[in-house]
Amino acid sequence: MAFKFKRLKIVEQIAIVFFFSVLIPMTISGFIINNINQQSVRSQLRQTAVLIANMVSDEIDFFISQNQMTLSQVAYTLNYLDTPQKKQDFLDSIEKKVTGCDDIIIVKYQSELDEITKHSRENKKAVLYTKLKNGDYLTITYNVEDLRAKLFKSLDEDTRQIYVLDENEKLIAEHNFTDDVFQKTMKLLPKYRKFDDPVIFGDVKNQPIVYVTKEDPKITIIVNTTEDITNSTINDNRLKIILSVLAATITILFVSALYTYYLYINIRQLFKGIIAISKGNYNRQIRLLTTAFTPYEIVFLAFEFNKMANAIHKSYLQLQKNNVELKELNEFRSNLIDTVSHELRTPLTSIQGYTSRLMRQDIIIDEETKQKSLRIIKEQSEKLQRLIEDLLTIPDIERMRLKTVNEPVNLPEILERSEMLLRKKDGRTIIIKIQDDFPQVFADKGRLEQVFVNLLENAVKYSYPDSVIRVEADVRDNKARILVKNDCDVIPKDKLQRLFGKFIRLEDNTTRTTRGTGLGLFIVKGLVEAMNGKIELSSSTGCGFCAEVTLNLAGAVNEFYATGN
Repeated sequence: MAFKFKRLKIVEQIAIVFFFSVLIPMTISGFIINNINQQSVRSQLRQTAVLIANMVSDEIDFFISQNQMTLSQVAYTLNYLDTPQKKQDFLDSIEKKVTGCDDIIIVKYQSELDEITKHSRENKKAVLYTKLKNGDYLTITYNVEDLRAKLFKSLDEDTRQIYVLDENEKLIAEHNFTDDVFQKTMKLLPKYRKFDDPVIFGDVKNQPIVYVTKEDPKITIIVNTTEDITNSTINDNRLKIILSVLAATITILFVSALYTYYLYINIRQLFKGIIAISKGNYNRQIRLLTTAFTPYEIVFLAFEFNKMANAIHKSYLQLQKNNVELKELNEFRSNLIDTVSHELRTPLTSIQGYTSRLMRQDIIIDEETKQKSLRIIKEQSEKLQRLIEDLLTIPDIERMRLKTVNEPVNLPEILERSEMLLRKKDGRTIIIKIQDDFPQVFADKGRLEQVFVNLLENAVKYSYPDSVIRVEADVRDNKARILVKNDCDVIPKDKLQRLFGKFIRLEDNTTRTTRGTGLGLFIVKGLVEAMNGKIELSSSTGCGFCAEVTLNLAGAVNEFYATGN
């Protein structure tokens, strides 16, 4: 049986979201916080253990250096006492003054010194000695209990266990000593140890053990972090973190449940409104349960929803209109592709044909035929160039970023050259009526040529057969006015302005039999306006179709800048 997906209600979804967005993150956060706390406390325990080990080591060094100094002073004084009795009396007085001193004696032989050292270790006492000038040994025996009191005086409140071992790993002094923990610690103590630097060892990472082994004297100091210390730091903190996360979760759960209740009621009202709209009831009004827990967004949404019902019908009508426009645009696009492909294919076919003809080696081509072929190739190449220039101009016109380099231009020369660049006249006669001394216009020479080539080509294409194309120019209101006229059917005024649009061609007998892109007048208008001119179209029984181009005169422009306007 295939699994059937069940859509959940809002409350059910909120419960799931709460579980994944609150409970799980809170649990993970608690775990992370606990882990960070554990790492922090663990690092603190290690640092504290190392600090205590160094402190005990420094105390031992201080004790030895202080008493070694005392021993040297006593030995120095003995050199100036001439009788054994004076020496003994002096030693007795020193014995009473030195704290923790059990005995001060002079021995003659190394064997006696070794015996005293051995006996002192067995009785947990410390021995310091120095050699006198006469070869005897001055020895001082200290009570280890007094030494321990000095070593651990500042650690009375610390519950760590501290051991001080001799070179044979026998216990000399201890703090918070328990035999079972001591035995376990000794089993973990490495056999090969570093000297003078604290080293952490042990198999429990939350109970760091530190040892410091000294070369002089040969003793080892061990600081053991017990399980009780771990429980009172890491475990207690862990419990506090868990309780805090649990309390926060319960609080969030209560507030979220109350908020969800009111949110659910209002969202249900929105659902009812949507269902009403889907059934065509555009007058449906949403009524909310407004409380302190009602979000501003819900109130705003309900208000806007009520407004939306009235706007839906208008939007639908606009959508239908847009669909019609898109359909027309699609037709224009298809027409452009078809037309442009034909416009490109025709000159390319001619160029390929005449080029292949000129390259043939099996026939002799006379000079006149060669020149005719080359002239046709040149004309078709220029046709391709003009078409490509027109197509490349469109994006700049659309984005209003078309740039022109305006300068004084000889208009008669431009009109004459435009006629020469015309692709074909198809039996039409072109008459240009302009004075030779016509004032120069302020325009871009190349772009102006493109304008009149397009206008003349348009006039030839859409005029009656064997008709006359007339080009007239005059000056009016200190501006140059150029008229391009051709004979054709009268075009209604409402259709004239549409001719400036992209891909626009009028549907009549002429356009059905004549190919074109529908871009000529669009490009002309963009170019003329880029040169600060304007173009207007008109149609009447007298002239058929007339394009009127108005341009600034070069002299008027210079006068304008000269006056500082």
